[in-house]
Amino acid sequence: MSERLFIFDTTLRDGEQVPGCQLNTVEKIQVARQLEALGVDVIEAGFPVSSPGDFNSVVEISKAVTWPTICALTRAVEKDIDVAAEALKYAKRKRIHTGIGTSDSHIKYKFNSTREEIIERAVAAVKYARRYVDDVEFYAEDAGRTDNEYLARVVEAVIKAGATVVNIPDTTGYCLPAEYGAKIKYLMEHVDGIDRAIISTHCHNDLGMATANTMSGVLNGARQVEVTINGIGERAGNTSLEEIAMIVKCHNDIDIQTNINTQKIYPTSRMVSSLMNMPVQPNKAIVGRNAFAHSSGIHQDGVLKNVQTYEIIDPKDVGIDDNAIVLTARSGRAALKHRLSVLGVDLSQEKLDKVYEEFLKLADKKKEINDDDVLVLAGADRTENHHIKLEYLQVTSGVGVRSVASLGLNIAGEKFEAAASGNGPVDAAIKALKKIINRQMVLKEFTIQAISKGSDDVGKVHMQVEYDGHVYYGFGANTDIVAASVEAYIDCINKFKH
Repeated sequence: MSERLFIFDTTLRDGEQVPGCQLNTVEKIQVARQLEALGVDVIEAGFPVSSPGDFNSVVEISKAVTWPTICALTRAVEKDIDVAAEALKYAKRKRIHTGIGTSDSHIKYKFNSTREEIIERAVAAVKYARRYVDDVEFYAEDAGRTDNEYLARVVEAVIKAGATVVNIPDTTGYCLPAEYGAKIKYLMEHVDGIDRAIISTHCHNDLGMATANTMSGVLNGARQVEVTINGIGERAGNTSLEEIAMIVKCHNDIDIQTNINTQKIYPTSRMVSSLMNMPVQPNKAIVGRNAFAHSSGIHQDGVLKNVQTYEIIDPKDVGIDDNAIVLTARSGRAALKHRLSVLGVDLSQEKLDKVYEEFLKLADKKKEINDDDVLVLAGADRTENHHIKLEYLQVTSGVGVRSVASLGLNIAGEKFEAAASGNGPVDAAIKALKKIINRQMVLKEFTIQAISKGSDDVGKVHMQVEYDGHVYYGFGANTDIVAASVEAYIDCINKFKH
């Protein structure tokens, strides 16, 4: 019988630490319910002591989902653990995830401590957490750079103290796959009582080795993997859930199975990408839009003769169905509701009616509405409570002429207008905007999400603006890319600390 690999999803904790990707509680609940439908075993819902928002999210997620274990992160600090336990009070299955740095670098420079004191603090934290819950996970931060002999001492001590899961993070993404696998193997062979706990991987992608390191850990005895949807996370990201799930599914020789319903992978990926306003790179494994595209003539010929020539995964296995209902201006509410449901979005009748009105307007501009469009429409009410709103935008541009833009803003009910010329339509529009919003703002990043379906597609713009020493992130979506750019800039401004 195949061994079980537990999937620990940290999209809502580690993944949400990506600048500009913060979700409100309602959005977090939406993602958590989708993760439950996907088959995730453990949902790390947040770091409760870090903010009232994180605390509330853990409380509400605990109420919203049924069978996955809800996990709350803490430091090896009693107050952190007290707050985490309070946040988890409604969870049907609860876990406290506590820990401390174990590398010599962390011990010396972060804690100004000694190896023996760190073990004492680790043991004390686990014992304290066990007062509240039966399921305690311990993380040895920077385990990737901790020497194996000392790491084994730490792991043995926390298991004796009551840890049910021990997390071995490659915090900096530094390890080579063979090195990380050997570390897990060393622990499996040298820790007394290792059979009383599950060893977990938590790998970062700084050098592009997160998935390889995670699989190396699994092949050497780890039976929990800490992952995120689309591999999002701090810096270069975390191990990608969809990659691990499909590696295990495709390699029958590994003799390991997960609880993941792989047909829900693609809809979950699209939902997270849309809610967090974070595009999925086209060549991303499993869920990138080019993952099942073949442009080489030789490849195309092979696929047409036998799909397995160049495809080891059936697109339907990850939830990509080319035969899905096509949405057009003639589609009714039922078709839109069905498509939203497939994408993991369930709306009230009132919200569905509003989205349907916007859907019809968009459908009049486009021949077909794709999944990205539907998700953008479902989240379009993000601007309803904005202090500043775009009233109109008119742009004149062309080859050999200087672009000119005029726009109108509604700022708390008061109307303002301005016009400006610029080096292209977007530049002209933003200069006109700056005439009204007279502040020292610097555009730091401007990204247009690749258009995949045709020239009438909705363009998605992600923007980063610096103001008064702070960086703000904005998002805009429109069939007019200039309008989308202005909307993204306004989204940034609405987040300024006034």
